[in-house]
Amino acid sequence: MDWLTGPFEVTFVQRALWGGMLVSAICALAGTWVVLRGMAFLGDAMSHGLLPGVALAALLGGNLLVGALLSAAVMTAGVTALGRTPRLSQDTGIGLLFVGMLSLGVIIVSRSQSFAVDLTGFLFGDVLAVREQDLVLLGAALLPALTVSALGHRAFLALAFDPRKARTLGLRPRLAHAVLLGLLALAIVASFHIVGTLLVLGLLIAPPAAALPWARSVRAVMAIAALLGAVATFLGLLLSWHLSTAAGASVSALAVGLFFLSHLASGVRHRRRERRKAGRAVAAA
Repeated sequence: MDWLTGPFEVTFVQRALWGGMLVSAICALAGTWVVLRGMAFLGDAMSHGLLPGVALAALLGGNLLVGALLSAAVMTAGVTALGRTPRLSQDTGIGLLFVGMLSLGVIIVSRSQSFAVDLTGFLFGDVLAVREQDLVLLGAALLPALTVSALGHRAFLALAFDPRKARTLGLRPRLAHAVLLGLLALAIVASFHIVGTLLVLGLLIAPPAAALPWARSVRAVMAIAALLGAVATFLGLLLSWHLSTAAGASVSALAVGLFFLSHLASGVRHRRRERRKAGRAVAAA
């Protein structure tokens, strides 16, 4: 069993595992609502929209996390403002912000000839480079994510399934939407330096989507998604160690793989149920 436990006896792999598990928990809280509301494009746009702040912070010698937070705040405010424009569809506004922020980031990057390595880290992450202070930050990010998810659960639920009813119940759907965007931004900012912006959607969307066929409540989706994210992290790091593949990409690929396995198993279960119903109907006849 040394092939299974050996990699996790190394300190930096242990930190990577803990970091991935914390990211999985944060992404499960935000990603569940992303999946339920069909906001995958928004998540992709917000993850790429971090580039200007990160690039500017890197060029000025500042904290990359602060730069990412500033960009996330701009994206959140922009999406909220454009969403209130009656003549502009939400997808159009998100697309324009996506292209604008990404272009601005590329312009800033082009001002430096030595930013290629940092840009690669931004896009693909480096889960094996997780430090102890990163784990502290992820733990600190998980607390407000849990708080917002608990306090806003009723409003988010109404917003996901019937926004008009949310308004009649006095749940202030616009405010709930803005808070939900903030939760999404928190998850993306907390995750981008672990798995990178190109791969963050793997942990943000795949585990909740994989959990949907097996859960009977939103909270159950979140719990199962966090568990699946942790499993993807463990298996991804294990495969990365033995096959010498990119760790972040391996984790993300395993998360997507678990999604396909989940829906394949769900399809098999559904067909068996249909056969049993048909058999009972024939027997009753």
